[in-house]
Amino acid sequence: MKIVLAYSGGLDTSVLLSWIKDTYGNAEMICFCANIGQEDELKGLNAKAKKTGASKIYIDDLQAEFASDFIYPMLRAGAIYEGQYFLGTSIARPLIAKRMVEIAKAEKADAIAHGATGKGNDQVRFELTAAALAPELQIIAPWRDERYRKDFPGRQAMIDYCAAKGIPVQASAKKPYSMDRNLLHISYEAGILEDPWYDSFDPKKNREYFTTLSVLPEDAPDKPEYVELDFVKGDCTAVNGKQLTPLQVMKTLNKLGGKHGVGRVDMVENRFVGMKSRGVYETPGGSILHYAHRQMESLTMDREVMHQRDALVPKYAELVYNGFWYAPERLALQAYVEESQKNVTGTVRVKLYKGGLYVAGRKSQFSMYNPHIATMEADPTKAYNQDDATGFIRLNGLRLRVNSTVNGVKNLAKQC
Repeated sequence: MKIVLAYSGGLDTSVLLSWIKDTYGNAEMICFCANIGQEDELKGLNAKAKKTGASKIYIDDLQAEFASDFIYPMLRAGAIYEGQYFLGTSIARPLIAKRMVEIAKAEKADAIAHGATGKGNDQVRFELTAAALAPELQIIAPWRDERYRKDFPGRQAMIDYCAAKGIPVQASAKKPYSMDRNLLHISYEAGILEDPWYDSFDPKKNREYFTTLSVLPEDAPDKPEYVELDFVKGDCTAVNGKQLTPLQVMKTLNKLGGKHGVGRVDMVENRFVGMKSRGVYETPGGSILHYAHRQMESLTMDREVMHQRDALVPKYAELVYNGFWYAPERLALQAYVEESQKNVTGTVRVKLYKGGLYVAGRKSQFSMYNPHIATMEADPTKAYNQDDATGFIRLNGLRLRVNSTVNGVKNLAKQC
Protein backbone atom coordinates (compact mmCIF):
# COMPACT_ATOMS: atom_id res chain seq x y z
CA MET A 1 0.00 0.00 0.00
CA LYS A 2 1.24 3.50 -0.84
CA ILE A 3 0.15 6.45 1.31
CA VAL A 4 0.72 10.22 1.04
CA LEU A 5 0.94 11.87 4.48
CA ALA A 6 0.61 15.55 5.37
CA TYR A 7 3.87 16.01 7.29
CA SER A 8 5.56 18.79 9.26
CA GLY A 9 8.42 16.95 10.97
CA GLY A 10 7.13 17.70 14.45
CA LEU A 11 6.28 15.21 17.17
CA ASP A 12 2.72 14.50 16.03
CA THR A 13 3.39 13.85 12.35
CA SER A 14 6.59 11.92 13.10
CA VAL A 15 4.56 9.53 15.24
CA LEU A 16 1.87 9.37 12.55
CA LEU A 17 4.40 8.47 9.89
CA SER A 18 5.84 5.56 11.85
CA TRP A 19 2.51 4.32 13.26
CA ILE A 20 0.69 4.33 9.90
CA LYS A 21 3.61 2.57 8.23
CA ASP A 22 3.54 -0.23 10.81
CA THR A 23 -0.24 -0.47 11.13
CA TYR A 24 -0.84 -0.72 7.41
CA GLY A 25 1.57 -3.57 6.77
CA ASN A 26 4.85 -1.75 6.19
CA ALA A 27 3.13 0.66 3.80
CA GLU A 28 5.21 2.87 1.54
CA MET A 29 4.99 6.36 3.03
CA ILE A 30 5.38 9.51 0.94
CA CYS A 31 5.48 12.71 2.96
CA PHE A 32 4.25 16.11 1.84
CA CYS A 33 5.05 19.43 3.49
CA ALA A 34 3.51 22.64 2.13
CA ASN A 35 5.14 26.02 2.67
CA ILE A 36 2.17 28.37 2.88
CA GLY A 37 3.89 31.06 4.90
CA GLN A 38 4.13 29.36 8.28
CA GLU A 39 7.89 30.06 8.36
CA ASP A 40 8.61 26.74 10.05
CA GLU A 41 12.15 25.45 9.78
CA LEU A 42 12.23 23.20 6.70
CA LYS A 43 15.96 22.53 6.77
CA GLY A 44 16.76 18.87 7.36
CA LEU A 45 13.14 17.77 6.86
CA ASN A 46 14.06 15.45 4.00
CA ALA A 47 16.56 13.47 6.08
CA LYS A 48 14.24 13.40 9.11
CA ALA A 49 11.30 12.03 7.09
CA LYS A 50 13.39 9.31 5.49
CA LYS A 51 14.96 8.32 8.82
CA THR A 52 11.46 8.02 10.28
CA GLY A 53 10.35 5.71 7.49
CA ALA A 54 9.35 7.74 4.43
CA SER A 55 10.44 6.62 0.96
CA LYS A 56 10.14 10.15 -0.44
CA ILE A 57 9.18 13.66 0.64
CA TYR A 58 7.75 16.59 -1.30
CA ILE A 59 8.46 20.06 0.13
CA ASP A 60 6.54 22.57 -2.00
CA ASP A 61 6.45 26.36 -1.75
CA LEU A 62 2.77 27.15 -2.38
CA GLN A 63 2.76 30.72 -1.06
CA ALA A 64 2.21 32.45 -4.40
CA GLU A 65 -0.61 30.08 -5.35
CA PHE A 66 -2.14 30.47 -1.90
CA ALA A 67 -2.22 34.26 -2.22
CA SER A 68 -3.47 34.53 -5.82
CA ASP A 69 -5.83 31.55 -6.15
CA PHE A 70 -7.26 31.19 -2.65
CA ILE A 71 -6.85 34.31 -0.49
CA TYR A 72 -7.61 36.86 -3.21
CA PRO A 73 -10.81 35.21 -4.55
CA MET A 74 -12.09 34.98 -0.98
CA LEU A 75 -11.24 38.63 -0.32
CA ARG A 76 -13.11 39.65 -3.47
CA ALA A 77 -16.16 38.01 -1.91
CA GLY A 78 -15.63 39.94 1.34
CA ALA A 79 -16.03 36.68 3.26
CA ILE A 80 -15.84 36.67 7.07
CA TYR A 81 -17.21 33.79 9.13
CA GLU A 82 -19.70 34.76 11.84
CA GLY A 83 -18.78 38.41 11.41
CA GLN A 84 -15.26 38.09 12.86
CA TYR A 85 -13.11 35.25 11.52
CA PHE A 86 -11.07 35.97 8.38
CA LEU A 87 -10.92 32.24 7.54
CA GLY A 88 -7.13 31.95 7.62
CA THR A 89 -6.92 28.25 8.46
CA SER A 90 -10.07 27.36 6.53
CA ILE A 91 -8.83 28.69 3.18
CA ALA A 92 -5.43 26.98 3.49
CA ARG A 93 -6.76 23.44 3.82
CA PRO A 94 -8.20 23.00 0.31
CA LEU A 95 -4.86 24.07 -1.19
CA ILE A 96 -2.91 21.58 0.93
CA ALA A 97 -5.39 18.80 0.18
CA LYS A 98 -5.38 19.62 -3.54
CA ARG A 99 -1.61 19.25 -3.68
CA MET A 100 -1.77 16.00 -1.71
CA VAL A 101 -4.23 14.63 -4.27
CA GLU A 102 -1.94 15.70 -7.12
CA ILE A 103 1.00 13.91 -5.49
CA ALA A 104 -1.10 10.82 -4.81
CA LYS A 105 -2.12 10.65 -8.45
CA ALA A 106 1.44 11.19 -9.69
CA GLU A 107 2.78 8.52 -7.31
CA LYS A 108 -0.16 6.16 -7.96
CA ALA A 109 -0.86 6.09 -4.21
CA ASP A 110 -3.80 4.30 -2.66
CA ALA A 111 -4.55 6.75 0.13
CA ILE A 112 -3.85 10.10 1.72
CA ALA A 113 -3.43 10.55 5.49
CA HIS A 114 -3.71 13.51 7.83
CA GLY A 115 -3.30 14.23 11.53
CA ALA A 116 -6.45 16.28 12.07
CA THR A 117 -8.37 15.35 15.20
CA GLY A 118 -11.88 13.94 15.21
CA LYS A 119 -13.19 17.03 17.03
CA GLY A 120 -12.13 19.72 14.59
CA ASN A 121 -12.96 21.26 11.24
CA ASP A 122 -9.74 20.36 9.41
CA GLN A 123 -10.62 16.69 9.00
CA VAL A 124 -13.73 17.76 7.10
CA ARG A 125 -11.87 20.27 4.94
CA PHE A 126 -9.17 17.78 3.91
CA GLU A 127 -11.59 15.00 3.15
CA LEU A 128 -14.24 17.05 1.32
CA THR A 129 -11.50 18.35 -0.97
CA ALA A 130 -10.37 14.80 -1.64
CA ALA A 131 -13.97 13.73 -2.26
CA ALA A 132 -14.32 16.46 -4.88
CA LEU A 133 -10.96 15.95 -6.61
CA ALA A 134 -10.16 12.24 -6.15
CA PRO A 135 -13.09 10.24 -4.77
CA GLU A 136 -11.23 7.00 -5.46
CA LEU A 137 -8.57 7.72 -2.82
CA GLN A 138 -8.81 6.12 0.61
CA ILE A 139 -8.59 8.44 3.62
CA ILE A 140 -6.54 7.52 6.69
CA ALA A 141 -7.32 9.60 9.79
CA PRO A 142 -5.56 8.02 12.80
CA TRP A 143 -7.20 10.27 15.39
CA ARG A 144 -10.50 8.64 14.43
CA ASP A 145 -8.96 5.18 14.89
CA GLU A 146 -9.48 3.76 18.38
CA ARG A 147 -6.19 1.84 18.10
CA TYR A 148 -4.25 5.09 17.69
CA ARG A 149 -6.01 6.85 20.56
CA LYS A 150 -5.35 3.85 22.79
CA ASP A 151 -1.65 3.81 21.89
CA PHE A 152 -1.26 7.57 22.44
CA PRO A 153 -3.49 8.85 25.25
CA GLY A 154 -1.16 11.82 25.77
CA ARG A 155 1.93 13.67 24.60
CA GLN A 156 4.30 11.74 26.87
CA ALA A 157 3.26 8.48 25.22
CA MET A 158 4.29 10.00 21.87
CA ILE A 159 7.66 11.09 23.23
CA ASP A 160 8.28 7.61 24.67
CA TYR A 161 7.29 6.01 21.35
CA CYS A 162 9.78 8.15 19.43
CA ALA A 163 12.55 7.32 21.90
CA ALA A 164 11.85 3.59 21.56
CA LYS A 165 11.75 3.79 17.77
CA GLY A 166 14.77 6.06 17.42
CA ILE A 167 12.67 8.73 15.72
CA PRO A 168 14.57 12.05 15.60
CA VAL A 169 12.27 14.59 17.27
CA GLN A 170 13.05 17.39 19.65
CA ALA A 171 10.31 17.19 22.28
CA SER A 172 9.90 20.39 24.26
CA ALA A 173 7.54 21.61 26.93
CA LYS A 174 4.10 22.01 25.47
CA LYS A 175 2.93 25.58 24.98
CA PRO A 176 -0.22 26.60 26.86
CA TYR A 177 -2.16 26.62 23.55
CA SER A 178 -1.94 25.27 20.00
CA MET A 179 -1.05 27.38 16.96
CA ASP A 180 -1.55 27.31 13.20
CA ARG A 181 0.21 29.87 11.02
CA ASN A 182 0.17 30.74 7.34
CA LEU A 183 0.44 33.72 5.01
CA LEU A 184 -3.00 35.05 5.97
CA HIS A 185 -2.97 34.65 9.76
CA ILE A 186 -1.97 32.80 12.88
CA SER A 187 -4.53 31.12 15.12
CA TYR A 188 -4.35 30.10 18.77
CA GLU A 189 -6.71 27.74 20.55
CA ALA A 190 -6.99 25.19 23.38
CA GLY A 191 -4.96 25.25 26.59
CA ILE A 192 -5.39 28.49 28.52
CA LEU A 193 -7.86 29.73 25.90
CA GLU A 194 -10.40 27.07 26.80
CA ASP A 195 -11.53 29.46 29.55
CA PRO A 196 -13.65 32.05 27.67
CA TRP A 197 -13.12 34.52 30.53
CA TYR A 198 -9.34 34.58 29.94
CA ASP A 199 -8.32 37.99 28.59
CA SER A 200 -6.08 37.49 25.55
CA PHE A 201 -5.62 41.25 25.18
CA ASP A 202 -4.14 41.74 28.66
CA PRO A 203 -0.66 43.21 28.06
CA LYS A 204 0.59 42.03 31.45
CA LYS A 205 -0.04 38.37 30.53
CA ASN A 206 0.17 38.09 26.78
CA ARG A 207 3.03 40.06 25.28
CA GLU A 208 4.85 36.76 24.83
CA TYR A 209 1.81 34.66 23.97
CA PHE A 210 -0.33 36.16 21.20
CA THR A 211 2.00 38.56 19.43
CA THR A 212 3.54 36.52 16.61
CA LEU A 213 2.31 38.70 13.73
CA SER A 214 1.17 41.84 15.54
CA VAL A 215 1.74 43.87 18.67
CA LEU A 216 -0.91 44.55 21.27
CA PRO A 217 -2.68 47.88 20.65
CA GLU A 218 -1.02 49.38 23.75
CA ASP A 219 2.40 48.63 22.24
CA ALA A 220 1.64 50.09 18.80
CA PRO A 221 3.27 53.39 17.75
CA ASP A 222 1.70 56.59 19.10
CA LYS A 223 1.82 58.11 15.61
CA PRO A 224 -0.63 56.88 12.95
CA GLU A 225 0.59 55.61 9.58
CA TYR A 226 -1.15 56.01 6.23
CA VAL A 227 -1.12 53.40 3.48
CA GLU A 228 -2.55 53.63 -0.04
CA LEU A 229 -3.87 50.53 -1.78
CA ASP A 230 -4.59 50.34 -5.51
CA PHE A 231 -7.31 47.92 -6.63
CA VAL A 232 -8.03 46.47 -10.07
CA LYS A 233 -11.28 44.51 -10.39
CA GLY A 234 -11.34 43.83 -6.66
CA ASP A 235 -7.69 42.81 -6.30
CA CYS A 236 -5.05 44.88 -4.56
CA THR A 237 -2.23 45.34 -7.08
CA ALA A 238 -0.08 48.04 -5.45
CA VAL A 239 0.79 49.37 -2.01
CA ASN A 240 1.89 53.01 -1.66
CA GLY A 241 2.25 53.20 -5.44
CA LYS A 242 4.50 50.15 -5.78
CA GLN A 243 3.22 47.35 -8.02
CA LEU A 244 3.23 44.03 -6.15
CA THR A 245 2.16 40.44 -6.66
CA PRO A 246 -0.58 39.07 -4.35
CA LEU A 247 2.12 37.32 -2.31
CA GLN A 248 4.11 40.54 -1.98
CA VAL A 249 0.97 42.46 -1.01
CA MET A 250 0.24 40.00 1.78
CA LYS A 251 3.78 40.13 3.15
CA THR A 252 3.93 43.94 2.95
CA LEU A 253 0.58 44.48 4.65
CA ASN A 254 1.28 41.87 7.32
CA LYS A 255 4.29 43.91 8.40
CA LEU A 256 2.43 47.23 8.29
CA GLY A 257 -0.65 45.93 10.04
CA GLY A 258 1.33 43.98 12.60
CA LYS A 259 3.34 47.05 13.51
CA HIS A 260 0.12 48.88 14.41
CA GLY A 261 -1.70 46.01 16.14
CA VAL A 262 -4.30 45.65 13.40
CA GLY A 263 -6.40 42.53 12.85
CA ARG A 264 -6.48 40.96 16.31
CA VAL A 265 -9.63 38.90 16.99
CA ASP A 266 -10.77 36.90 20.01
CA MET A 267 -13.99 34.97 19.38
CA VAL A 268 -16.10 31.96 20.23
CA GLU A 269 -17.09 30.29 16.97
CA ASN A 270 -19.35 27.45 15.92
CA ARG A 271 -17.43 24.51 14.50
CA PHE A 272 -18.97 22.48 11.68
CA VAL A 273 -18.93 19.33 13.84
CA GLY A 274 -21.31 21.00 16.30
CA MET A 275 -19.32 22.33 19.25
CA LYS A 276 -18.32 25.87 20.10
CA SER A 277 -14.62 26.72 20.13
CA ARG A 278 -12.73 29.76 21.40
CA GLY A 279 -9.95 31.09 19.20
CA VAL A 280 -7.57 34.04 19.06
CA TYR A 281 -6.42 35.24 15.65
CA GLU A 282 -3.90 37.68 14.22
CA THR A 283 -4.73 38.69 10.63
CA PRO A 284 -2.98 42.03 10.05
CA GLY A 285 -2.63 42.11 6.26
CA GLY A 286 -5.95 40.40 5.58
CA SER A 287 -7.79 42.87 7.82
CA ILE A 288 -6.35 45.85 5.94
CA LEU A 289 -7.25 44.32 2.59
CA HIS A 290 -10.78 43.46 3.65
CA TYR A 291 -11.42 46.94 5.03
CA ALA A 292 -9.90 48.79 2.07
CA HIS A 293 -11.69 46.55 -0.44
CA ARG A 294 -15.03 47.39 1.15
CA GLN A 295 -14.24 51.09 0.92
CA MET A 296 -13.48 50.69 -2.78
CA GLU A 297 -16.73 48.84 -3.32
CA SER A 298 -18.70 51.55 -1.54
CA LEU A 299 -17.59 54.01 -4.20
CA THR A 300 -17.84 51.85 -7.32
CA MET A 301 -20.46 49.11 -6.84
CA ASP A 302 -24.14 49.38 -7.74
CA ARG A 303 -26.38 49.37 -4.68
CA GLU A 304 -28.48 46.33 -5.56
CA VAL A 305 -25.43 44.34 -6.71
CA MET A 306 -23.74 45.14 -3.39
CA HIS A 307 -26.77 44.25 -1.30
CA GLN A 308 -27.29 40.99 -3.17
CA ARG A 309 -23.61 40.09 -2.79
CA ASP A 310 -23.76 40.96 0.91
CA ALA A 311 -26.72 38.62 1.32
CA LEU A 312 -24.61 35.82 -0.15
CA VAL A 313 -21.48 36.49 1.94
CA PRO A 314 -22.54 34.54 5.06
CA LYS A 315 -23.22 31.47 2.91
CA TYR A 316 -19.93 31.87 1.03
CA ALA A 317 -18.00 32.19 4.31
CA GLU A 318 -19.80 29.17 5.73
CA LEU A 319 -18.86 27.10 2.68
CA VAL A 320 -15.19 28.03 3.07
CA TYR A 321 -15.25 27.39 6.82
CA ASN A 322 -16.93 24.01 6.41
CA GLY A 323 -14.59 22.80 3.67
CA PHE A 324 -16.74 23.15 0.55
CA TRP A 325 -14.24 25.19 -1.49
CA TYR A 326 -14.56 22.82 -4.46
CA ALA A 327 -18.32 22.39 -4.15
CA PRO A 328 -20.47 23.54 -7.10
CA GLU A 329 -22.40 26.01 -4.95
CA ARG A 330 -19.18 27.84 -3.92
CA LEU A 331 -18.08 28.01 -7.55
CA ALA A 332 -21.50 29.40 -8.52
CA LEU A 333 -21.27 32.07 -5.82
CA GLN A 334 -17.76 32.91 -7.00
CA ALA A 335 -19.11 33.59 -10.49
CA TYR A 336 -21.47 36.20 -9.02
CA VAL A 337 -18.59 37.70 -7.04
CA GLU A 338 -16.41 38.03 -10.15
CA GLU A 339 -19.19 39.82 -12.05
CA SER A 340 -19.70 42.20 -9.12
CA GLN A 341 -16.00 43.18 -9.09
CA LYS A 342 -15.60 44.35 -12.69
CA ASN A 343 -15.57 48.06 -11.73
CA VAL A 344 -13.98 47.76 -8.26
CA THR A 345 -10.92 49.66 -9.40
CA GLY A 346 -9.25 52.67 -7.81
CA THR A 347 -7.27 53.77 -4.76
CA VAL A 348 -8.08 53.71 -1.04
CA ARG A 349 -6.10 55.50 1.65
CA VAL A 350 -6.25 53.93 5.11
CA LYS A 351 -4.99 55.18 8.47
CA LEU A 352 -3.52 52.58 10.84
CA TYR A 353 -3.51 53.52 14.51
CA LYS A 354 -3.45 51.54 17.76
CA GLY A 355 -5.22 48.49 16.37
CA GLY A 356 -7.73 50.56 14.40
CA LEU A 357 -8.42 50.98 10.69
CA TYR A 358 -9.81 54.30 9.41
CA VAL A 359 -10.54 55.35 5.85
CA ALA A 360 -8.72 58.51 4.86
CA GLY A 361 -9.84 58.81 1.24
CA ARG A 362 -10.96 56.87 -1.81
CA LYS A 363 -11.03 57.61 -5.54
CA SER A 364 -11.88 55.77 -8.76
CA GLN A 365 -12.48 56.35 -12.44
CA PHE A 366 -15.57 54.17 -11.96
CA SER A 367 -16.91 56.17 -9.02
CA MET A 368 -20.71 56.16 -8.82
CA TYR A 369 -20.65 58.99 -6.32
CA ASN A 370 -21.78 62.24 -7.94
CA PRO A 371 -21.13 65.26 -5.70
CA HIS A 372 -23.50 67.41 -7.80
CA ILE A 373 -26.38 65.03 -7.12
CA ALA A 374 -25.51 64.33 -3.48
CA THR A 375 -24.91 67.97 -2.55
CA MET A 376 -27.21 69.71 -0.08
CA GLU A 377 -26.83 72.82 -2.21
CA ALA A 378 -28.59 73.49 -5.50
CA ASP A 379 -28.02 70.74 -8.09
CA PRO A 380 -26.56 72.38 -11.23
CA THR A 381 -27.15 69.23 -13.29
CA LYS A 382 -30.82 69.01 -12.27
CA ALA A 383 -30.38 65.22 -12.23
CA TYR A 384 -32.47 64.89 -9.08
CA ASN A 385 -35.81 66.60 -8.65
CA GLN A 386 -36.78 66.64 -4.99
CA ASP A 387 -40.45 66.87 -5.94
CA ASP A 388 -40.20 63.28 -7.25
CA ALA A 389 -39.71 62.02 -3.70
CA THR A 390 -43.36 62.75 -2.91
CA GLY A 391 -44.62 60.10 -5.32
CA PHE A 392 -41.79 57.74 -4.38
CA ILE A 393 -42.76 57.84 -0.70
CA ARG A 394 -46.48 57.64 -1.44
CA LEU A 395 -46.07 54.49 -3.55
CA ASN A 396 -43.81 52.82 -0.96
CA GLY A 397 -46.32 53.69 1.76
CA LEU A 398 -49.30 52.25 -0.14
CA ARG A 399 -49.11 48.74 1.35
CA LEU A 400 -48.63 50.21 4.84
CA ARG A 401 -51.79 52.30 4.49
CA VAL A 402 -53.71 49.26 3.24
CA ASN A 403 -52.38 47.12 6.10
CA SER A 404 -53.41 49.80 8.60
CA THR A 405 -56.93 49.88 7.13
CA VAL A 406 -57.30 46.10 7.34
CA ASN A 407 -55.73 45.48 10.76
CA GLY A 408 -56.43 48.77 12.46
CA VAL A 409 -53.98 51.34 13.73
CA LYS A 410 -54.59 50.41 17.39
CA ASN A 411 -53.81 46.74 16.83
CA LEU A 412 -50.59 47.64 15.02
CA ALA A 413 -49.58 49.99 17.83
CA LYS A 414 -50.07 47.22 20.43
CA GLN A 415 -47.66 44.97 18.51
CA CYS A 416 -44.90 47.58 18.71
